[in-house]
Amino acid sequence: MNQRRNIILLVLVASLGYFVDIYDLLIFSIVRVKSLQDIGIAPIDMRQTGEYILNMQMAGLLIGGILWGVLGDRMGRLKVLFGSILLYSVSNVINSFVHDENSYALIRFFAGLGLAGELGAGITLISETMPKEKRGYGTMLVAVIGLFGAVAAKEVAQHFDWRKAYLVGGILGFVLLLLRIGVAESGLYKNLTNTAVRKGNLAMLFNNKERFGRFIKCILIGLPFWFVVGILLTQAPEFGKALEAPKILDAGAAIMFAYIGISVGDLIAGLLAQIFRSRKKVLYIFNILSLIVCSIYLCYKGITQSEMNWLSFLIGIGSGYWANFVTIASEQFGTNMRATVTTSVPNFVRGALIPITWIFDLLLKKFNLINSAFAMLFILYAIAIYALSRLKESFGNDLNFVEE
Repeated sequence: MNQRRNIILLVLVASLGYFVDIYDLLIFSIVRVKSLQDIGIAPIDMRQTGEYILNMQMAGLLIGGILWGVLGDRMGRLKVLFGSILLYSVSNVINSFVHDENSYALIRFFAGLGLAGELGAGITLISETMPKEKRGYGTMLVAVIGLFGAVAAKEVAQHFDWRKAYLVGGILGFVLLLLRIGVAESGLYKNLTNTAVRKGNLAMLFNNKERFGRFIKCILIGLPFWFVVGILLTQAPEFGKALEAPKILDAGAAIMFAYIGISVGDLIAGLLAQIFRSRKKVLYIFNILSLIVCSIYLCYKGITQSEMNWLSFLIGIGSGYWANFVTIASEQFGTNMRATVTTSVPNFVRGALIPITWIFDLLLKKFNLINSAFAMLFILYAIAIYALSRLKESFGNDLNFVEE
């Protein structure tokens, strides 16, 4: 009974943690235009200033993914959960007082640094605590509940000004800290605490060719996700203009409907993975679906806001493989490196938006917005599908092993 209670509490807390994580991760994309107008950014500089601030947040995620992952393996999964949420909660509160683009970008960096520890630590705990045949249900619930943080972010931003929206994110984080008190540490991790096994040794990712290859492939399979969210949807106003939309498209609405779709997609993907007993098959299906729907979006001349909302929802369903993607990464590595990998992989994917944005901007110097987006779309999905084909199926793996 105690074990069942611990699992229910863990899934609940991890789900709410991811809810707050998504809220904070997307709040800038949703309030980008209003907040940049308010601090005096000219319309002509809006897109590039927005990319700069978002990339600073992603840089924080990239660095934090390594930092919190290593700490999670060395000091425990729970300490990472507490430390990460404290940092991004404080950052959100401070963010409500910024008045220039550089301080805005700096605070988003620290917010990203804090955000980096949330999902990986939660998924690692669930993967190590739940029965191996059922852990997919746990990670599925985390994704489905957590992704509604995007809906909350859109609703808060719609009814309050952007400064209060950041303040709400900080308050939600502090409330979540109180809920974490009853969560137990992973039993698999506890068994390692008094052994001589090397834990959280970052060098181990690079000193073995096969292990390094596993790590890189786990990152590559997630690359398309953040191109879709960070560029195709975040820059919906710019894409709408290129597609001759009758009115300026609302990026906040697009992101909200996309994340509702992602929640639905994660639910379907999780159930299909249990039915097929395969995560790889599910990722193949969803990658192809996402590519098709994104292509329709980029060809949709005269798109209206209502049509954009529906397309965003369908794009979200096609991109609803995030929980399976993170679970695959968690299942590929031993207990002494699992937090390092599970935390760093999704944040390396988020941080990869920085070079993706640079490449996208280089393409824009030679091609128009739509053609540049098409080029990036097909390149990233081709890379993801190839990397997935080179990974071993991980469904039902026994996770009680270590990396030598």
